[in-house]
Amino acid sequence: MAKITVLGAGGWGLALALTLFENKHQVAVWSPFAQEVENLNATRKNDKLLKGITIPKEITVTDDISISSGSDITVIATPSFAVRQTAKRLKEVENHGIVVNVAKGFEADTMLRLSEVIKEELPSSFVAVLSGPSHAEEVARKIPTMLTVSGSDLNSLKTVQQIFSNNFLRVYTNTDIVGVELGGALKNIIAVAAGVCDGIGLGDNSKAALITRGLAEMIRLGESMGANASTFSGLSGIGDLIVTCTSVHSRNHRFGELVGKGTSVSEALDTVGTVEGYFACKMAYSLAKKYNVDAPIIQVCYELLYNGYSVKDVVEPLMTRPFKNE
Repeated sequence: MAKITVLGAGGWGLALALTLFENKHQVAVWSPFAQEVENLNATRKNDKLLKGITIPKEITVTDDISISSGSDITVIATPSFAVRQTAKRLKEVENHGIVVNVAKGFEADTMLRLSEVIKEELPSSFVAVLSGPSHAEEVARKIPTMLTVSGSDLNSLKTVQQIFSNNFLRVYTNTDIVGVELGGALKNIIAVAAGVCDGIGLGDNSKAALITRGLAEMIRLGESMGANASTFSGLSGIGDLIVTCTSVHSRNHRFGELVGKGTSVSEALDTVGTVEGYFACKMAYSLAKKYNVDAPIIQVCYELLYNGYSVKDVVEPLMTRPFKNE
């Protein structure tokens, strides 16, 4: 039995805590919000994010981050914008074990991948990334799911693989952490675009083309940043891209669909909540410019979300680009 601490009491953090508890591990969940901790301890539920799911009383829920002391694994399951702050707080705790990040995105302004952010704050910790097509709502209901864990040390990755895996969650290992992280971050932008595609009433042909060409952009940018192209054909690439572009659970798709139907960006954000694709789009646009990568879908999304580009004008720039080989 391993001791696991999950930092973050959102849907994904709770779903992973439930999975790890199912695997007979000692599990604690930390939240920085006292009211959230009080509510979870009182009701043992979060019906907003995981409707109908009960959190066993054996899972500790606390706002004291020292609970992670002595952990074999500490999972960071916060939104991307809170990763550095969370890692800084974890720095105060000795012996917190392997750090597994499950957030997807980039850090604003620095354009760093999230594992790079964590390593800046926790240079002596081994940092792994767990990613793939995995809506929390389904994992919490034990629907079969497959993920990839990535990092620099294969033995540590195998430890994470064994601790997380069971008969409904299967974990693969992959040492291309750049590709795994970029797949998880960039697919959210394409999912926003897919939502816009549905919102403005385009068809299946259009969305299939968008997803396919979006994957090509992900690969181009990934290779320019040192990733292996083959990683994007795996779970953390095309697997996560498919589920995020098509699922009713996808916040990124839902946000894009609202924008496509004419809802303002700010109102759509207020309606949906945290939309990682919105934040990642700005960073990916800057990265594409930095590495001189052709990324027309990312560019159109950036213009739409940040520069007041009209929804009516999102198709023509993509359909009238110069002819080229696929």
